[in-house]
Amino acid sequence: MQMNKAVFRRESAVEYFKELVESALAHQHVIAGELTAFYVVHLLSGFLRRPDDDDNEPLGLKLALALESSGVRQKATLKQVGDVSLFMSGFFSDSFRHRLVDVDYYVAIGGDAYSALSRHESETFSPVFAELADKFVLFVDVLSEVSERTACTSNRDLLRLYEKWLKTGSRRSGQLLMERGVVPISSAKPGRTH
Repeated sequence: MQMNKAVFRRESAVEYFKELVESALAHQHVIAGELTAFYVVHLLSGFLRRPDDDDNEPLGLKLALALESSGVRQKATLKQVGDVSLFMSGFFSDSFRHRLVDVDYYVAIGGDAYSALSRHESETFSPVFAELADKFVLFVDVLSEVSERTACTSNRDLLRLYEKWLKTGSRRSGQLLMERGVVPISSAKPGRTH
């Protein structure tokens, strides 16, 4: 009797996240530049390989220090603040519920970091950072969908979803609320609805 061997799909983290990001972009009708989508895919695969960071300095402080610095150090810190903010707000926004800062903090900090980084004309990725800054909440939604598909979220609390929508104006959160029978009130959401 011969046993069938299980066939596993072998792919790199980049290929895996590329498929998920492209699917989430299409599902949510988010138009993203090819280089921006590429950047987001590599951001996700980079977080898989990133060692534990012992740096517990608040992102707001890092952003302020970066804006006061210049050159390579400024660019690296702004990129780190933007990337961590996008990743955290996309993958772990539900875990912020009982913390001092919530998802809106990460949205504001990340958007500001990418915006400042986009002003470096010598930076090849300036247009990417400008798009990430302008559409930060949309990319948070894309990462949230990727997170859900990779089973990295667990909190499906309707109230939390509504709170997230109130804080970010996320189009996806509003859509999920409507799918659950809750009609969000436009006048209640914040001004940032990119």
